[in-house]
Amino acid sequence: MQVLKKSNYTIEDIYALPDGRRAELIDGELYMMSPPGRIHQELVYQLGRKVGDCIDAHDGECKVYPTPFAVFLNEDSHTYVEPDLSIICDKNKLDDRGCNGAPDWVIEIVSPSSQHMDCLVKLLKYRDAGVREYWIVNPAKRIVLTYFLEGQKPEDSGQFTFEDDIPVRIYEGFHINIAELLK
Repeated sequence: MQVLKKSNYTIEDIYALPDGRRAELIDGELYMMSPPGRIHQELVYQLGRKVGDCIDAHDGECKVYPTPFAVFLNEDSHTYVEPDLSIICDKNKLDDRGCNGAPDWVIEIVSPSSQHMDCLVKLLKYRDAGVREYWIVNPAKRIVLTYFLEGQKPEDSGQFTFEDDIPVRIYEGFHINIAELLK
């Protein structure tokens, strides 16, 4: 992700970008986003479908929103993100612009250019904003880092391979095996 030099950008700068240009805004810093690759998009689709199917099968209230979907994490105009997948259970957070506040579960598919952003900057922003669960999916290494941010105990985090049955902490009894999704 390329950082632009000016600081103190606002959400108005996001909406002023030319058509087709995407960026995220973290604490007034604007980060330009590269177009995703094929495996990235396959993972977004398959994970979104799997989570949505589970929610539907249990008559759940949550909704799954794939990128590009606006998430306004804070009550200010200096932070705007577009997670790869946002799972939102509180419909009061939703309006025509996107999600106002923290999604319940965020999944990011990491790329070489976004690794620092997804693994450090966003982890802290999501935790501070109140995201309950955060997954970082790394297709190059075939690993998934999971964080259950509600408890914030060391045992609430984990590292899994794509071949593992990865537990979803906010949905008891729900596991995802990413290797099976990519068959």
